[in-house]
Amino acid sequence: MRNIFETQITTPLVDRGWQLTVGRILALLLLMLASLYWNDRNMPSSLEALRHIPLIIFVVWLFLAVLYLLALRFLNQLLTQIAVQLIIDAVMVSWLVWATGDVRSPYITFYTVLICLAGLFFTAQLTLWAAIAVTIVFTLYSILIVFGIVPRLSTLGEEVHFYQALQIVGFHDVAFLVVGLLAAQLAARQRRSTVQLEETVQNLSDLQRLHQRIVESIRSGLVTTDLEGKIYIFNAAAEEITGYKAADVKGWTIYDLLGDMRHSIATTLEALKKGDQPPRLEIDFVTPDNFNLRLGFSVSPLFDEAGATSGLIITFQDLTEIRLMEESFRRKDRLAAVGRVAAGLAHEIRNPLGAMRGAIQVLQPSMQKDSAEAQLMSIVLRESDRLNSIITNFLQYARPSTGEFEEVDLRDIIKENVTLMRHSPEVRSVHKIIEDLPNQPVLAAADAAGLKQVFWNLARNAMQSMPNGGKLTVKLTQTSPQKAQITFTDNGVGMPPNQVERLFEPFSQSTTGGTGLGLSIVYQIIRDHNGTINVRSREGAGTTITIDLITGKTA
Repeated sequence: MRNIFETQITTPLVDRGWQLTVGRILALLLLMLASLYWNDRNMPSSLEALRHIPLIIFVVWLFLAVLYLLALRFLNQLLTQIAVQLIIDAVMVSWLVWATGDVRSPYITFYTVLICLAGLFFTAQLTLWAAIAVTIVFTLYSILIVFGIVPRLSTLGEEVHFYQALQIVGFHDVAFLVVGLLAAQLAARQRRSTVQLEETVQNLSDLQRLHQRIVESIRSGLVTTDLEGKIYIFNAAAEEITGYKAADVKGWTIYDLLGDMRHSIATTLEALKKGDQPPRLEIDFVTPDNFNLRLGFSVSPLFDEAGATSGLIITFQDLTEIRLMEESFRRKDRLAAVGRVAAGLAHEIRNPLGAMRGAIQVLQPSMQKDSAEAQLMSIVLRESDRLNSIITNFLQYARPSTGEFEEVDLRDIIKENVTLMRHSPEVRSVHKIIEDLPNQPVLAAADAAGLKQVFWNLARNAMQSMPNGGKLTVKLTQTSPQKAQITFTDNGVGMPPNQVERLFEPFSQSTTGGTGLGLSIVYQIIRDHNGTINVRSREGAGTTITIDLITGKTA
């Protein structure tokens, strides 16, 4: 039974099963009211009166219908349940026909209803067999009643003669078979439609999943909007780049996310309308973690099936690293030019400075110690010493000494610098230094003294950028077997973009009040290690300096 009936269960079929059961209950209630109306429009006064009306049959049938409802709620095997229901319905119809005039009963039509219901739920073959079964059952018990083998329950009307009964039974049998053929055709068409619908739904589902996979596989941020800019699709790359989840931007417009882009969008759409190459646009974007990104984006119209513009497609990429690399190359060119000038200029200044200092030292003993001239000469000597220190640092930047490269554990260098910084007078109780180091050694071929100088300068600058207190986090990460990353993150005053751009140039604006050579030397040391150093900063939101170094036994 299960193999026959449990092969085409779908959600619409489940709905029709509930509709059949509930509809049966409503139909029986109406039939009960009609029976009462036809029988003197009064409730029967005794059980004897029930013998003359089908009310008792309807009551039993209604009770069974309620049981069907419970079975649908708690049992599986839907089609098996419906098959049992229709078989019991056939029995109840036969009882009803027998009780209301047998071959003359007005309820014989219910057999055709059962055949049609079978066509709604089962295959064409089963529907045809149901029609044949109904025909056989009706013909058999009609013959038994006509020949008196089975007594008649109803005495209403005149007795039907044999030939008249044969005519009525034959007419109904033909009707049952014709209805069965039509219902079978309906079942076949319905099955084909169901299969086609399921195939169409499956194809649409496959296309939707493919579309979703394609969208999520795109490594560029992709956002689709309506004409008002309301966001509908926000792919995984967009989440990764912006730092916002799709759920976070639900109900947002693209202008809430990327700022007022109306002019840029209008310019792009106008260029596309003219057939020109649309411009590639760039904007500054601030992540939820308050980091500045440089995003490059393009805009395209989104068309509906009729070819009308229904929205926008916006794709964007994070150009921050690319712009940092470009700036790094430009910085190297500038620093190389400065370095070439520095070597010669420093010597040209240092030689006359030494002569001037020697002359003053010769003249100084001839002056009275407390005279104004002696005090001025002391000032000149101190400033000449300071100028000589600046030139020495500049020469160290321009022609750095070759460090001694050996295998070191970067964790040890960071720990040593953090320990020294914690005991530095620049660190007060309002400052907090956090080390985030891996448990395993991070080995690199490096100049330990040079890296100590780098880490000390960066930590010291971070502390000086937090005059009112704050937190410095030093983090070491083994990003790959060949690369390690060190980050210095503070929540100090931060820097404007123009200061960040020229941060590693000598004599640039200094946050520490010094000459600006310290970070230039830091940059030179990292470059000598074949590493990279990048800065992300925002005024009032702190600074993050990232150093990438090559790990292994060769630098």
